[in-house]
Amino acid sequence: MLEAYRKHVAERAEQGIVPQPLNAEQTAALVELLKNPPQGEEAFLIDLLENRIPPGVDEAAYVKAGFLSAITTGDVTSPIVTPEHAVKLLGTMQGGYNIESLVTQLDNAALAPLAVKALSHTLLMFDAFYDVEEKAKAGNAFAQEVIQSWADAQWFLEKPAVAEKITMTVFKVTGETNTDDLSPAPDAWSRPDIPLHALAMLKISREGIEADQEGGVGPIKQIEALKEKGHQLAYVGDVVGTGSSRKSATNSVLWFMGNDIPFVPNKRAGGVCIGNKIAPIFFNTMEDSGALPIEMDVSDCIPAACRSAGFD
Repeated sequence: MLEAYRKHVAERAEQGIVPQPLNAEQTAALVELLKNPPQGEEAFLIDLLENRIPPGVDEAAYVKAGFLSAITTGDVTSPIVTPEHAVKLLGTMQGGYNIESLVTQLDNAALAPLAVKALSHTLLMFDAFYDVEEKAKAGNAFAQEVIQSWADAQWFLEKPAVAEKITMTVFKVTGETNTDDLSPAPDAWSRPDIPLHALAMLKISREGIEADQEGGVGPIKQIEALKEKGHQLAYVGDVVGTGSSRKSATNSVLWFMGNDIPFVPNKRAGGVCIGNKIAPIFFNTMEDSGALPIEMDVSDCIPAACRSAGFD
């Protein structure tokens, strides 16, 4: 498994993109290695477990959650994954297959404090909320602590504050940018693979934008050259986001101009998008992805308004 994965990493590096997340079969193989890790591979295996498996209800997440749950109950052991570490990792999986195990640990005095912290920052509980509520009403102090944390919105209040000033470099795209420019329909087959699909963004050259491979690969070299200024990029356009492929278009923009999401492989959030006009649904999708869309006059390539707002 490790040999095949490293070969895949090398192949993707030749394309200039990160490897794909582990699938369910690879995760199952990883689990077996974690039970009896080859000497010298311990740190690499832990990194794969923590950072290269999708959270939520992905099939690989099901395998990961099952392994971690078994660690917490003692049904499975690993010399490099303790029950405490397993609970912490369950708390990074956002919701889905991890929830039942975390709720169960509220009855385990040794692991309950860690489960409280994990659940307090988990919102995708669905009907499992009532399981926590039932424990709280029955007198479980740890469940009561979780309920109180949700009521106090600690998951929100403990997030990092927005910076007072953000200095960015403008990536200006003149004219109208529709979602097919950002997520071309002929490349729809690659949309689930965000780093690969993002290579097709703006693959048709226009004024100020030079595709690396006309009709094939977008202005990656141009984007990387702008990043050498040392600042994050802001996507700036006259009209941005018209069209229907708004989610995959957002993913492409944020892959180059967003921030990595801890414990979530191959997806990014945050970023800034400025347009003289931003299509309303695209505007909302950017917001939902943690980005900051701003409508303002961008008639100058580097508008004075941008400079005064801290943009390079």
